[in-house]
Amino acid sequence: MEEPRVEHEDLTVLPGDGPSAAPAAQPPSPVTVARVPMSPEPAPPPPPAAAMPQTATLQSLPATVREPATEAPPRHVYALGRIEPRFPSLGVEKEWAQVVGRSDAAGLTDREAVRGFLGKRANRYLAREICWVFTVEGVETYLLHPRDPADFKLLIQSLRPEEGLTDSDVDVVIGTLGPIAPPEVCNGLTLPVCLFDQLYSFDADSLISSIPRPENVPAERFESVALDLFLNVVQLADNAGATDEHRALNYLSVRYPAIYHVAAERLAANAALTTVDVDTSRLATTRRVVNVIFSYRDRQTDVVDRYFVRVDVTEKYPFLVSKLAPYFAR
Repeated sequence: MEEPRVEHEDLTVLPGDGPSAAPAAQPPSPVTVARVPMSPEPAPPPPPAAAMPQTATLQSLPATVREPATEAPPRHVYALGRIEPRFPSLGVEKEWAQVVGRSDAAGLTDREAVRGFLGKRANRYLAREICWVFTVEGVETYLLHPRDPADFKLLIQSLRPEEGLTDSDVDVVIGTLGPIAPPEVCNGLTLPVCLFDQLYSFDADSLISSIPRPENVPAERFESVALDLFLNVVQLADNAGATDEHRALNYLSVRYPAIYHVAAERLAANAALTTVDVDTSRLATTRRVVNVIFSYRDRQTDVVDRYFVRVDVTEKYPFLVSKLAPYFAR
C-alpha cells in the first residue's frame, strides 16, 4: 500500500489509495493549511464608562455600609471650659461688620456687641453661621452645635462681658460627641463636633457660695478650700470631659457638695488633698460605674486617708450610685 505523499514546502496533502479511500474519477483539489502566527490572549475590553468605579462618598455607599448592623455606642461629653465665637469665613465676618455698622455700638466691647446684636431676633441668623468653639484650658477642643435650634440663645447668653470675665468663669457642656468637622466648616479648624443638649454658665465664686457650708468650718476658710478643689479638678491634665473618668469628675465638681465638705474638714485636721483617682467599680456588670477616690495626706504623720464615691456614667447624664464614704484599699 502506497503511503500518502506530503510536501512540506507548500503543505499540500494528497490522499492515498488505502482501503478506506473511495475511488474517484478526478483527484480532489489540493488543501492548503495556512500558517497562523501564535499570539497572546487579547486583553479584555475596558468596562463601559458607566461601570467605572466612582469616588466613594457617604451618600453613595450602601445603607449596610453607612449604617452597620453593630454600631459603636455614642460617646458622651460632660466638659468644663469656655465658649468663644469665631467667624468661619470672610463673608460671614463682613456680614457681621455690616450689622454692627448699621447699629449703635459705641462703648461696647466685642463680646458685648456679639451678645447684644445676636440676641436680637433679626440678627439670629448670624448665630447659626458663627462657629462656637469650646476650649479647655485654652486649647480648642470642640465645635458646639445645639441639638435643638432654639438653644442657640444659650450660646449667645454664654458670652459674658470682658470686664467681668475671670479665670474662674466656666461653661458646662453636656452632649454627644460627633464626627470631626471638615476644614471648610470653621476657617480651617478640624475639631470634633459636640452636639449639646444642655449648656449653662457660671463663675466658680457663685458656685462655691451656693454650696451649704459645714457648721464647724468658717465661711471664708470653706470658700478658699472649695475653690482650690474645684480648680484642681478643672485643671486635671487632658480633661476634655469625653472619658468616663473625666465625666464623673466634672459631674461631681458641679453637682455634689459633699466633696467640698470633706475637703474643708480634712484641711481643718491638717490633711491636704494629694491625689484624685478614678477606677472601674467591681460592682459594675451591665452598667458603667466608676469609683472616684480622694486621697488626703496628714502633713505631720504622712498618714493617708481616702474617701470615695460611686458614679454611674453609662448614659449621657451621670448620677450617684453611693454617697461619699471612707475608702479602704484591698
